[in-house]
Amino acid sequence: MAWTWRFEKTDGTQVEPAVEPEEFTTQGDAESWLGEAWRDLVEGGADQVVLEEDGTTVYGPMSLHAEQAAEG
Repeated sequence: MAWTWRFEKTDGTQVEPAVEPEEFTTQGDAESWLGEAWRDLVEGGADQVVLEEDGTTVYGPMSLHAEQAAEG
């Protein structure tokens, strides 16, 4: 079982992340990593993320912009 993040612009276009993630063995590890790296990802051009487990979307897209996340 591998948990991975997909990084996108707001229009859904996939982008390369500013911080290269690993494949995570648990959802919690993936989410913890995102909690630490999201600012660098935004600065690198990512607007949103999608969490996948073995290629299947678990949730997302989820905004990386704090003001948008807080509003909705």
